[in-house]
Amino acid sequence: MGNGKTYDYVIVGAGSAGCTLANRLTEDAGVRILLLEAGGWDRDPWIRIPLGWGKLLEKRLHDWGYFSEPEPRLNGRRIECARGKVIGGSSSINAMGYVRGNRGDYERWARSGLTEWSYAHALPYFRRQESWEGGADAYRGGDGPMKTRFARFVDPLNVAYMAAAQEAGFPLTDDYNGAQQEGFGHSQTTIHNGLRFSGADAYLRPALPRRNLTLETDAFANRIVFDGSRAVGIEYERNGEVVVARADREVLLCGGVINSPQLLMLSGIGAPDELQAHGLQVKVPLDGVGKNLQDHLSVGIEFRRREPGPFYRMMRLDRIALELGKAYFLGTGSATELPGGCMGFIKTDLSLDMPDVQMLFRAIPLGAGPYLPPFKSGYADGFGTRAVLLRPESRGRLRLTSSNPRAAVAIHQNFLATDKDWATLRAGIRRLRDICKQAPLKPFVAGETAPGDGKDSDAELDAHIRATAATAHHPLGTCKMGIDADATAVVDPELRVRGVERLRVVDAAVMPDLIGGNINAAVVMIAERAADLIRGRETLAVENV
Repeated sequence: MGNGKTYDYVIVGAGSAGCTLANRLTEDAGVRILLLEAGGWDRDPWIRIPLGWGKLLEKRLHDWGYFSEPEPRLNGRRIECARGKVIGGSSSINAMGYVRGNRGDYERWARSGLTEWSYAHALPYFRRQESWEGGADAYRGGDGPMKTRFARFVDPLNVAYMAAAQEAGFPLTDDYNGAQQEGFGHSQTTIHNGLRFSGADAYLRPALPRRNLTLETDAFANRIVFDGSRAVGIEYERNGEVVVARADREVLLCGGVINSPQLLMLSGIGAPDELQAHGLQVKVPLDGVGKNLQDHLSVGIEFRRREPGPFYRMMRLDRIALELGKAYFLGTGSATELPGGCMGFIKTDLSLDMPDVQMLFRAIPLGAGPYLPPFKSGYADGFGTRAVLLRPESRGRLRLTSSNPRAAVAIHQNFLATDKDWATLRAGIRRLRDICKQAPLKPFVAGETAPGDGKDSDAELDAHIRATAATAHHPLGTCKMGIDADATAVVDPELRVRGVERLRVVDAAVMPDLIGGNINAAVVMIAERAADLIRGRETLAVENV
């Protein structure tokens, strides 16, 4: 085993949170940072080109390759759980949606005892993280690291879909990350100059020239090193050599919802009976590690299109090759966008305080794979829209399968464990159908292909859900943040792991429950605020709007 160097902070994971911390902590020139990433660099053109997202997902590129255990209420299917194993983490392989969640999510956190994670506390960090194309206002940031903008995919179907939603009785919103989330609006993305703009682009690359930052790729963390109750470093493997890097101040876990709790358990922090079953010595008994797993489950309906749309025509082999080249080298053309452009947040029950279903729209067939070009047999143009269950009651968990760090944990998502979750998802499908029956969409719709015209009973919709429901790729919660009175909490409100010193978790694992939307923006918000806490700085002043 080699002895590595000594740093002030060792950060495990170069995803959105790790890149944010590396940037903010190295602003202090006297602080030495080591950032470890198990994957490699993010130079693959499929990462850089926005349209490449379909290829990344289909082929599981730059991904840990995780799948759930067979899900009992989804026909025993193993549900994929794509998590980024690359510089930029999941922000390098996601669909580039920029969503903050609902104000009420953070107010719920505050009511649970996390008083300094209210919306008023979170908003200044959302504003600090972004450069919104519309400029700064009370809700949006204008000069932050993350470039955000409206989607620019052009298809008359987008206009018709928005009009149909309005005719179905749903409101429109100018900015679902602003004053009003509820309603349908234009999608917002992390695309800049025609290319994906990941957490690495926003935070890591500007920090790389700093002499106090050391980055090591292909560095696989094995365990946390302790001196008594203090975390003092990380043991990791790189190029066949096992190295221990020392941390004089803190060890910061940013490995994500699956890898951070796994590393805690491998290091002796977790439920004693589960650790002992794998021959691991218990350092700190924390029953909550790996539990409280939550994710957004989604299910779609699909339609045939009367006439081929612009994406279908663009995907002819000679045309798409040109478009991919234009996107990668020039940042122009059709491959700089995903084939969508609309998003909605609706209440399936008007008595609700906030939307409980997210509507995702895609101007291509949902059932044809990520992007199946028309030169393959059996392709007919269509479009699909998905209902996402935003705040499920169901809770899953992770289990160690071995004391070997290279052995993946068992992921039990436990989707749809309650009647309410089933009822909400069914209601979401029916609301989607209401929209797609409206007059503005009639010129585009040639018929419903899934679940199929006339299939509207609870039993028929349930069968469709069991056979087709999939993750929206927003897992969180396995190192839950909470107050002392919460026995299930793994970290305190300053993200410090309970029972040990100088160890924090800063990633989606700490989120106590699901927010209403994609989670990457919230992860960056958490990391931005964590950076101030770690540096001992006064946090940004609350903003009540």
